Amino acid sequence: MVTLQLERPEHAPAIERLLDQAFGPARWHKTCQRLRDGQDPDRDLSLVALEGGELVGTVRLWPVRLGLARRGLMLGPLAVDGSRQSEGIGATLMKAALTRVEEAGEPSVFLVGDPDYYRRFGFRQETTTGLHLPGPVARPRFLGREFRPGALSRAKGLVQKLAA
Repeated sequence: MVTLQLERPEHAPAIERLLDQAFGPARWHKTCQRLRDGQDPDRDLSLVALEGGELVGTVRLWPVRLGLARRGLMLGPLAVDGSRQSEGIGATLMKAALTRVEEAGEPSVFLVGDPDYYRRFGFRQETTTGLHLPGPVARPRFLGREFRPGALSRAKGLVQKLAA
């Protein structure tokens, strides 16, 4: 049985192996990776899926700065072990993570991903039109979800590391 729990530092090696399997070396060159480099995920929101002590999935959330002043959250990566695809683990992780984000009082979250997949979780391209990322991204894949109306769609400017 798959169980979810908050990500802990000791999960990091298994998460890295899973992300290497899921995305390969190209993951290190993606624009969102620039926002993750040198940062830790928000461990109060990031989750892992475990089965029998084995890590089979992960979803991470990262604090960022939207424009000049607004704090925001970036979701990703979401990954599931290749042998466990199509079992609903990814959807379960997404729903649980978004519930935690909302319960934490966070106003919004964004990601870069497949619009057809993430639309069912409430992500829309229209919410990110005033923002841009620190590198190339296919605009249709830059998606956001607001828990508070206008929290993301009114943000303007460059998305940056929170500590930057």
